[in-house]
Amino acid sequence: MIKVDQCVAILIDGNNIERSLQSLTKKNVFANFDTLVPRLLADRALNRLVYFREGKEISSKLAERLHENFHGSVVPCYKSADIPLTIFATQVAQKVDTIIILSGDSDYVDLVHYLKSRGVRVEIAAVEQNTASVLMEEADHFTPITKEDSYEFTPSKRK
Repeated sequence: MIKVDQCVAILIDGNNIERSLQSLTKKNVFANFDTLVPRLLADRALNRLVYFREGKEISSKLAERLHENFHGSVVPCYKSADIPLTIFATQVAQKVDTIIILSGDSDYVDLVHYLKSRGVRVEIAAVEQNTASVLMEEADHFTPITKEDSYEFTPSKRK
């Protein structure tokens, strides 16, 4: 058996994944990247992990955890993550073999086409019920994100 090494970038549309998981569970949940990322990588090398999220209030604990565990970074976005994630994906495409996009948004279909035309393998990971079928069809591989990939968040009460 021949082992093929792949260098992978994981790009996360934070708002999309958060909303999808919350609509799936009907609870205040977040993705559990500690278990999800290793499952997505499946023994491949992680080159980059970037979490894009709309809004100024991004959890510093999330940013620290992604950096400590995966040397990841968090990018706050002015509006949606679509454009910043797309720009970053096109910039990193020549440095990786595979890009895994965590989003079910059909806005990424053109990006998938572009990346594949450049010889990059594109995988989508998202909550299946909230993922555009055209995005799943265009990707080289689809990984469903389930409620088991989340943890419940209870906001602390400030006095």
